Amino acid sequence: MLLGRIFERFAAESAISVMTRGVMQNALSASAIDALFEQTAEHQYTRELLFSTLVDLVSVVVCDSRRSVNAAYQAAADRIPVSLTSVYNKLDGVEPAVSSALVRHTASRLGVTIESMGGELPPLLPGYRVKIIDGNHFAATERRLKVLRGSKAGPLPGFAVVVLDPSLMLAIDAIVCEDGHAQERSLTDAILGTFAERDLILADRNFCTSRLLSGIAEKGAYFVIRQHAANLAWEPVGPRRRCGRVDGATVFEQQIDARRPDGDTLRLRRITIELDAPIRKGETELHIVTNLPVDDAGAIAVAALYRNRWTLETMFHDLARTLNGEVKTLAYPKAAVFCFCVALAAYNVLSTVKAALRAKHGHDKIEDEVSEYYVADEISGTYRGMMIAIPEPEWKGFESIRPDALAQLLVDLAGRVKLARFRRHARGPKKPVPKRTRYTTHTHISTARLLAKSRERNLP
Repeated sequence: MLLGRIFERFAAESAISVMTRGVMQNALSASAIDALFEQTAEHQYTRELLFSTLVDLVSVVVCDSRRSVNAAYQAAADRIPVSLTSVYNKLDGVEPAVSSALVRHTASRLGVTIESMGGELPPLLPGYRVKIIDGNHFAATERRLKVLRGSKAGPLPGFAVVVLDPSLMLAIDAIVCEDGHAQERSLTDAILGTFAERDLILADRNFCTSRLLSGIAEKGAYFVIRQHAANLAWEPVGPRRRCGRVDGATVFEQQIDARRPDGDTLRLRRITIELDAPIRKGETELHIVTNLPVDDAGAIAVAALYRNRWTLETMFHDLARTLNGEVKTLAYPKAAVFCFCVALAAYNVLSTVKAALRAKHGHDKIEDEVSEYYVADEISGTYRGMMIAIPEPEWKGFESIRPDALAQLLVDLAGRVKLARFRRHARGPKKPVPKRTRYTTHTHISTARLLAKSRERNLP
């Protein structure tokens, strides 16, 4: 064990909290974060308030250890050399490029650690680096700004396209925009900049544009993307053929020529999934376009690959449920974008902790049985007391530890984790919501009186 005796009490009782704080100290070390700011920022600069202090302040809010930036500032005011107004001004000035760089930095640093401990998930398609992309409009904020106070409509502070590596389960990039009305298509150039040769992109139909598909192919990369009915002009090449059945659906394949922006064509495979029962919005067919070679992935395999796109939807759900990544009080767009990216960095920290659990206890056991919600609840409940008992200087050793040594330490700590505390509880099938036809003329009702009447009716 590489930790001293001061850590032993917390490691024995809440090893997962020690793991999380240690990984966070490693991924977001003050020297590395401040150097990142100096390299990336173009307009903002450092006076008295270091960028690393700002990251540390917001991370406490994101992890729900403090309920607001104001509360986090008051708790640490003796260590912050500027006023609360200066903190908010700094938040309002963080450039989107700096926020995105923070996500890439944590993914790059922690990816090596996950690989060192053998905590990766099995590859979705061997020979390719799969990347799942999806867009996320931030939730509406409070109307704290003067320009918002008379507005009835909800103010949207920004938009982000997140890139997820499903093998490492890390958010490896975030293309962020301050315009809450932005769409995926408006960020095409920036999105294409995140792809490289032999990448395999999984995405929903909002990304199905001729410009994006052509750009991916020109980079020597590949895609499995749901077809958009209006954004892609195409013509069939040859007949459609039946390829088999999978999960309550029949799968077909057909070659097509999709029109490029320059007028040329791009030969693609169009996979059609005919569903036995309709999904949301009554849809009975899904169409997927891909440029994958048929020898690497047949039609059934492509259909299965597309289903993994929901992994990123799950990540967004985890961000909303376990991390406070969309703080309603931060109405300024740059501040909202920065907070979301800090939440992605915190998600990467939690993913690294979960990877250590996989390496120690097995992939299937952790993925099937461990709930991220209970993990986050344990950390937020223990964090304050742990940071009092183990002051900041004691954690500095995590900043310089080598990835292989950190990997070994995390696996050792994972052996102390009491998995029963974090057991996932599978919910049963959803029941249809009954129509609410009773007490339509009442403003409110008494639950206690209704229960009493119900008990009286059930008496013999």
